[in-house]
Amino acid sequence: MKYVEEYRDPELGNKLLEKIRQYSHKHIKLMEFCGGHTVAIFKHGLRQLLPSTIEMLSGPGCPVCVTANADLDKAMALAKIPNVIITSFGDMVRVPGSYSSLQQSKAEGADIRIVYSTQDALVIARENPSKAVVFIGIGFETTAPTVAASILQAEQEKIKNYYVLSLHKTCPPIMKAILDRGEVKINGIIYPGHVSAIIGSKPYQFIADDYHIAGAIAGFEPIDLIHAVDSLVEQIEHDHPMVENTYRRGVKDEGNLPALRLMDTVFEAGEANWRGMGMVPGSGLSIKEKYAKYDAEKNFEIKPGPAKEPKGCICGAVLRGVSTPEQCKLFRKTCTPEHPVGPCMVSAEGSCATYYQYGEKK
Repeated sequence: MKYVEEYRDPELGNKLLEKIRQYSHKHIKLMEFCGGHTVAIFKHGLRQLLPSTIEMLSGPGCPVCVTANADLDKAMALAKIPNVIITSFGDMVRVPGSYSSLQQSKAEGADIRIVYSTQDALVIARENPSKAVVFIGIGFETTAPTVAASILQAEQEKIKNYYVLSLHKTCPPIMKAILDRGEVKINGIIYPGHVSAIIGSKPYQFIADDYHIAGAIAGFEPIDLIHAVDSLVEQIEHDHPMVENTYRRGVKDEGNLPALRLMDTVFEAGEANWRGMGMVPGSGLSIKEKYAKYDAEKNFEIKPGPAKEPKGCICGAVLRGVSTPEQCKLFRKTCTPEHPVGPCMVSAEGSCATYYQYGEKK
């Protein structure tokens, strides 16, 4: 249990919290970008333990949640094409698009299979050479290297029926987009641990330099998060914003160089469609022309129709930190984990699902 029990030590946690309480004087707003951090913060009751001077906001760090309906509709349109097998992670299957979901498409006869990795999708492609196998590539820099590796493996093995619908997104550009909108005043950001394990700490430096906003990379245990908040409060109180890596056991400042090389080999930066934000330049990962034969968008005629948002759902505002799930009129009423209206209630990392499971039931 090394690196687990140490980061759940109540005595150490209380010492750090007391330290924060003693020198936290300014009223500040901190945003945890990652959905996994949101879950950990709620699960361990950290919002209640922190002093009233600190307000925590949830950000857009749930890859399923930020996938726009227009992109979800593409997956549904692909599922309707004869002799196409759709492979996807489990969360994506239940997410409602404009008119349907992959789960509903499967019930109507489409061949949709839940996989746990791109390797599973490649196995399906090998076993079904007469059919096209499309992997729905979602996620941030954390999952993109494995998708890049699957394309390179398909190239090496001459697998001709494997395709990727790349809906991948990158974190630093969307952080910049949120800050540029100026809808909410953010004093500090808890940077995502898993993403940072891939990209390192340097890509966030512009936020400290250009926006004068404090930053700390955090792990996912309670002590990790308290340590990150401690760093942020100290930076803010001393007016010295920086990017502090408080998760050194998992993150190197230079990132994971082999993973970055994989991404750079297969992908190039392109615009991406974010729920609640629209098109954000440079925030997506497009498959390079060299590997265009694996690009689902370039090999299939995809006609999803006009996209629309579920009536009354404020998931987009929640992802931007402008609103909380409790401010949504559908929350806990017509929108529940059993009957989700929007994606923030579907994903295990979604803010709405987290508030539903761990928040106060009023």
